[in-house]
Formats: sequence, structure tokens, C-alpha cells
Amino acid sequence: MAANSSAPDVLVTRPAGPASDGLCTLLRARGYSTHTQPMLELHAAQELTSAQRCLVRDLDQYHHVVFISANAARFGLDCLQSSWPQWPTGLHWYAIGDATARLLSARGIRALVPGEEMTSEGLLALPALQQLDKHRILIVKGEGGRGALLKAFTERGAQVDELACYRRECPQLAAGELAARLQRWQPAAVLISSGEGLQNFTQLLRPAESTTVGATYMVVPSDRVARMAQEMGFRNICIAKNASDDAMIRALEECVPPAVSRT
Repeated sequence: MAANSSAPDVLVTRPAGPASDGLCTLLRARGYSTHTQPMLELHAAQELTSAQRCLVRDLDQYHHVVFISANAARFGLDCLQSSWPQWPTGLHWYAIGDATARLLSARGIRALVPGEEMTSEGLLALPALQQLDKHRILIVKGEGGRGALLKAFTERGAQVDELACYRRECPQLAAGELAARLQRWQPAAVLISSGEGLQNFTQLLRPAESTTVGATYMVVPSDRVARMAQEMGFRNICIAKNASDDAMIRALEECVPPAVSRT
């Protein structure tokens, strides 16, 4: 059933593309009205360095290959498959969540996922990644990031390399533009996909404009991002079990019930 005119307005901040579009479709079907304003812009690496090309060529020398996001899978698979039209045998593949695993599966890779805790900490808890002495691990990721996996795997005795196959950038908005859009949309909730997205959201609001979202619910994908939101002064925080569509919608429904019943 479609939402009626009193459906709560929700702002989706995922990067533009299928993941954002799919979430908006589900939200509208659940009785919400949606707006989109990406808090991250994604760009493929224009050209790999010679060192990165060596990592790609040496793919068959690794024990474990870890994709830390759906975007890492989307951009990383293109990088890897340029040199490997057929995947080498004997590798252990890992995906941070179900969406990432589905992208890998579409390219013929069966990956292990951590379950509900679709975070770096969830991956680190997997039994297969505990004893890593002399194992080689390739982490497929974007530029920057927390570095939690690199640090933990290294401490467990692994030789770790990182393939940064895309970059994330804060969207370019004119001063005051985000505040103006929030004022116009009056969202009951903002869905934040990552800590970096939350940082960009606050960066695009001048201090005086933060009152625009003072009463707005912030739906975040983890306790870590919730702590960040609290430190940034947000008061109404809803914590999802992970960043998946289902988990984010469940957390939203607990804080901001939809306006219509579903059939």
C-alpha cells in the first residue's frame, strides 16, 4: 500500500545509485515519503599505482580476500577481474554484509558474511579469521577509512595489503543549501549509513543551522556511529543492528511509525 499525504518524511543519505533507490522504494512501500541527499560521492580510482597493480596480479597468492562494503565489491571486482577473468582457486572470500555478498555472488564468488553484525568488528569475530599467523590477506576498500581491520589482522600475525579501488568525497553543496533543504523537507528522520556520512552531514551544516535537525531522529547503523552522533550533539538517535535495508527500516519504524498500515 502506498503512503498517504500524511506519511512521515524521511531523508536517505546513501550514495546515489541502486542502494539508495532500493531503500527509497522499500520505505515508500512501508508508508513513508522519501527525500534523498547523498552524504558521500563515490568515484572509481582513475588509475591504479604500480604497487596496486602488483596486488591485483598477486591475487592468487593470498589466503583471504575481504570486501568491506558493497561499494568495495562494486569497484573492486572491476579492478580484479581486469587481470583475472577466471578467479583463482583456493581463496577464502569475505563480505561485510549480505548486499556485498550478493554482488560477489553475481560474479561467481561465494563469500562468508558475519551475520547481523555487518561491521569490521563482525568480520573480526569470524572463527576463520582468528589464527592468521603468516597468512596473506587482501582488504578491498575505498581510500582512507578507520583501518581497524588492517590493525587487527596485523596483530594476529597476518601480512596485510589494502587495495583502495575508489574514493569517497563530501558532496559539494553551497553554504546553507543543506539547511535550506532540511527546512523545506522537514524530515521526521535522517537515515545515516556510516560514520563518514554523519561527519559530512554535520560539516555541511553551520553551527547555527544545526537547530534545523534538533528534533529529528537520526537512524544510524551501529553503536559506534551512535556514539559519534551523541558527541556531535544529536539527541534523538535510533540504532539499527546494521546498515542493511531491513535493519534500518526496523529501527526507523520503532522511532517514527509509518502513517499507513501494510498489507
